[in-house]
Amino acid sequence: MGLFRKILNRGKAITGPTCSAVVLAAGQSSRMGEDKILLPLADVPVLLRTLQVLERCPYITETIVVTREDLIVPVGQLCRDAGLDKVRKVVVGGQTRQDSVLAGIRESDPQAELIAIHDGARPLVTDKVVGEAILKAAQCGAAAPAVPVKDTIKRAVDGMVECTPNRSELYAVQTPQVFEHGLILGALEKAAVDQVELTDDCSAVERLGMKVFLTEGSYENIKLTTPSDLAVAQSILERRGEA
Repeated sequence: MGLFRKILNRGKAITGPTCSAVVLAAGQSSRMGEDKILLPLADVPVLLRTLQVLERCPYITETIVVTREDLIVPVGQLCRDAGLDKVRKVVVGGQTRQDSVLAGIRESDPQAELIAIHDGARPLVTDKVVGEAILKAAQCGAAAPAVPVKDTIKRAVDGMVECTPNRSELYAVQTPQVFEHGLILGALEKAAVDQVELTDDCSAVERLGMKVFLTEGSYENIKLTTPSDLAVAQSILERRGEA
């Protein structure tokens, strides 16, 4: 019903948004060489830094952490020790990112108007980036933070350049990506039925012909993927005075 309600009421603002956050922490961390979500970043585990930002957001009423089966106990203990009141469940993810997102959404509060999907390995996201994405999604149904790309991008096939897209039209999309609850649930379930593999959650909504609106992201909202990313993150925290 949520999907069809969103289509019928497109453009109408949702007042007083309530949002469930789904945090993805189920990856294998193959490029990092060890579980990045539990690595210390200025003496605080990466995942804990991420969850603390979401804990502060007034619009987020609960957080569902999706992780690997072997990390259920340590992640749950981490949340309890930190006193994260909004972390309601820690659940096992699926084989793919889409499966993990669906697992998190299905465990979330069905009464929540919005779902915010965030990478557990983006611990430097700010309160401003999170809040603006949620408020925009409350107005428009789907929103995500993004930053203009800095480099010239080439489209190539077999190592040969085919074209150079206009850089002024290119954006790097980040998380949290925020959607009306029924819209993203329906979109991801349809993608699963159609056996379509997507690179991000916005793509699931775009397949339905729905518009995704971009909010202001941050070049500091990096995803920790390789050991060098940790050094960059440490430098950012030191510049912020948080290390």
